[in-house]
Parts: sequence; structure tokens; C-alpha cells
Amino acid sequence: MSEQSNRSTLAETGSLLGLVAGLTAFLIWGMSPVYWKELKHVEALEVILHRIVWSFFFLMPILILKGRWKEFLAAVSNLKVLGFLVMTALFISANWFLYIWAVTHDHLLQASLGYYINPLVNVLLGMVFLRERFRRLQTMALILAGGGVFYLTFFYGQFPWISLFLAFSFGLYGLIRKMVDVAPLIGLAVETMLLSVPAGAYLIIRYQNHTGAFLVTDTRTDLFLLGASVLTAVPLLLFTFSAKHLRLSTVGFIQYMAPTCMFLLGVFLYKEPFAMAQVITFALIWAALALYSLDSIFFYRKL
Repeated sequence: MSEQSNRSTLAETGSLLGLVAGLTAFLIWGMSPVYWKELKHVEALEVILHRIVWSFFFLMPILILKGRWKEFLAAVSNLKVLGFLVMTALFISANWFLYIWAVTHDHLLQASLGYYINPLVNVLLGMVFLRERFRRLQTMALILAGGGVFYLTFFYGQFPWISLFLAFSFGLYGLIRKMVDVAPLIGLAVETMLLSVPAGAYLIIRYQNHTGAFLVTDTRTDLFLLGASVLTAVPLLLFTFSAKHLRLSTVGFIQYMAPTCMFLLGVFLYKEPFAMAQVITFALIWAALALYSLDSIFFYRKL
């Protein structure tokens, strides 16, 4: 077998593994509401604080085992990088908090809508902050998405603030992370480290005052709070592997798997209200995403 044939086989194997890793990551993210629903009796703030603290302790051994401790130290010692990661830490923690609050307070459809809108928000932020120019289909997609939000707000009287906050907070997180030359795993480790100090202090105070759930409620709750770290880090590691072995356009398509799972869970498992107004809004958003995906296909074929 020739060297070229070997390389081709390795590339195909990497692409297949990358696809499996990507699908698994988005499936975990899409099905995660089932996990967070199990912590419905715990305040969303306490859940997110545990998620931050235990994620940091979960990530540290991974960094050491992968031999990336020096990258972590380099990021921490660079004040410019650290400044950017302070901002991203605030955005991602706000996003996590509202997402968990939305899931545990029966607003899963709004959360789903937010992550459907997110790719379109990324296009908008790219134009505003990076001076990127809209392509025709992107413009049409944004108009349709805006129409969906407008309809839900002015004709149904329900402003989708949860959806918009989730979409824009995650969009701004991604925008700032683009400006920082740091790997996803390293960045998340630094972000959770920065947040772990105040989060850990607050959790200790709550435990001492007997107002927290950890080590107080029951063993099942304790395990679910500890497991939040695995639910945070594992799909991220799978996604990072996937992004290295797949085309960006492929990743763009499979990312819709997560909000689709959320949508199906919200409608069929948790029976959240899904009136005609929501049907029209989601239809407009899905049409916008179809145009966005079509634009991506045309754009990457030209490259």
C-alpha cells in the first residue's frame, strides 16, 4: 500500500471518528435537560456554582495527563489573555446559569429557540464587530429570524428574552474567544479556575449556614452535582476532537442536533405549551436556518 493510500485511509478514519465524536457531543448537549431536570429541587445558582467548581477539578488531571500544563500556565501568566478570559468566563457562566434556570423552570422551548438562533447571531456579531459583509442568503436568513422574534413579541405578546439572552451571550462568548490564541480545553480550564474562587467561597458559606443542598439533601443530589463536571467537560473534549477532523460546514450542520433534541424533549416529554404562535415562530427560524445552511454549502464549495 502506497504512502498516499495510507494517508487517505487515515484521513477517512479521522473523519469518521470526528463525525461520531461530534454527533455524540451534540447528542449529550441536546439530552442534557434530562440531567438538569433531576436537580430541579436545587436553586439554579447553586447548580451552576457546583458545575464551575467541579469542572475545574475535573479538567486539571486531564491537562496534566495530556501534557498541557505548560499551556495552562502560559495562559494564566499572560495578562492580555487573562483579561479576555475573564470576560468569556462571565459570559459563559451567565449562559450556563440562564440555561439551567430555563430548563428547571419549564422554558425548554425558549432555550431550544435560543440555540437555533445562535448561528444567525454569530453572523450579526461578525458584521458589527469584525466588519464582515453579509451575503445575500445570510441577509434573508436574518430577516426571517427577526420576523420570528417580532411575531412572537408583538402578535403573541411574549418577548423571547430567554432565547435572545442565550443566543447573544453564547455568541459574544465565541466572538471574544476568537480573539484569544488559546485552545478550547485550556480556555475552559482558565475560565473555571477564575470562577471557582468566588463560587467555592459562596458554596462554603452556604454549607456552613445550612442553606445549600450539597452534603445536606441526599446522596443522589450530591452525585448529580458532582456529575455536572463530567457533563460539562466530556462533550467539549469530543467537540474539540470533532472540529479538528471535520469541515466547518459539517460541524455547522450537526450543531442543530442539540436544539432539536431540546425541542423534542420540550414538546413530547415535558409537554410544554406549543401553540400556533410558537409553531409560526419556529417555522420562520427553521426557514432562516435552511437559508443559512444553503449559504454555507455554496460558500465552502467555492473555497
